[in-house]
Amino acid sequence: MTDLSRRSLIAAATAGGALMGSTARAANQGVPPGGVTPERGTEGAPILGPRNPAREAQDPFTVRPPKTDHGTMPNLKWSFADSHMRLEEGGWARQTTVRELPVSKAMAGVNMRLKAGIVREMHWHKEAEWSYMLQGRARITAIDARGRTFADDVGPGDLWYFPSGIPHSIQALESDGTDGCEFLLVFDDGAFSEDSTFLLTDWLAHTPKDVLAKNFGLPESAFAHLPEKELYIFPAPMPGPLAGDKMGGAGPIPETFSHRMLAQEPIRTRGGTVRITDSTVFPASKTIAAALVELEPGAMRELHWHPNGDEWQFYIAGEGRMTVFGSESKARTFDYRAGDVGYVPFAMGHYIENTGPGTLTFLEMFRTPTYADISLRQWLALTPHALVAAHTGIDRALIDRLPQKKDPVVG
Repeated sequence: MTDLSRRSLIAAATAGGALMGSTARAANQGVPPGGVTPERGTEGAPILGPRNPAREAQDPFTVRPPKTDHGTMPNLKWSFADSHMRLEEGGWARQTTVRELPVSKAMAGVNMRLKAGIVREMHWHKEAEWSYMLQGRARITAIDARGRTFADDVGPGDLWYFPSGIPHSIQALESDGTDGCEFLLVFDDGAFSEDSTFLLTDWLAHTPKDVLAKNFGLPESAFAHLPEKELYIFPAPMPGPLAGDKMGGAGPIPETFSHRMLAQEPIRTRGGTVRITDSTVFPASKTIAAALVELEPGAMRELHWHPNGDEWQFYIAGEGRMTVFGSESKARTFDYRAGDVGYVPFAMGHYIENTGPGTLTFLEMFRTPTYADISLRQWLALTPHALVAAHTGIDRALIDRLPQKKDPVVG
């Protein structure tokens, strides 16, 4: 196990939840107690009309952007706190899709909470489902088209991936005093809707009972107590030992649907760590690649871009800012904190900087089987230095000192 233990991740997520309702720190952002104002030196002026100081304090770089921001960019931020909360017996779900964040065409996300014993009922999707366990533990099961089976217990920092059309289930467990679990789901289509899931009970409720009887070889009376509508999230008996839920069938799934992301040795730098999980280390994950990034105070995810897809972000703990460069002299800066979703359209340059007092932890997700990024610093270091000096006006001797090795976290 690496230095980012499961316990430390739980602590980070818990701290992140507390931060969601707090304001940005005045010492770090220059935010006065009454909120930030749109003034930068002699530019701008105080707001005279209606204000929301708490919201302004959470978004200081939106209210008072850096001078380098320019032009019109789409909104690249959404908070799960602004999403509709679907409350069910023993749990809830909320989603961020293209309807909430219109730029998010490639991917969508669902944040879900289940108390111990509560089931996200047996179902499947048109889209592939990728998940990161935030807190607690759950049992997941699935089968594939050849009748091969899968069952596993997952905890904080673990992933699962179910390809499109693969039927599966999720049931929360008790663990270390945690009542159930909370997790993030990411789907490889921004137009995904949690309401369009294919649910077992929904299908059975809309199939004639004589057809069900013929299909299963059972009397019609066996179906007398079928639910009249979908269950979605509901209480069920707590499962026993994992071995009892490994059903055998045609054998185990050849490429496991779960992965221990925190067990991966991270890329370590002075300013933080990065763990990259794509199909090269998690073969089942054919359409989603991801990175878990930790930035220490003052550190930043270096200036870079991704040559193979849009980036969908989820912030787990801490506070940060991101400036996105969209060509045509367009750039915009956004503030993020725990519970927020960020988005970077294909090939746009960007960085993420920790602006808070603690560790900034976030996920990067991509609709692609393999992770790829291009470092601005490495590009300049590996391009003829006279050419770089002609472009930038940087002294040639300083360019000669640029490291040729990529460092995803600097600071």
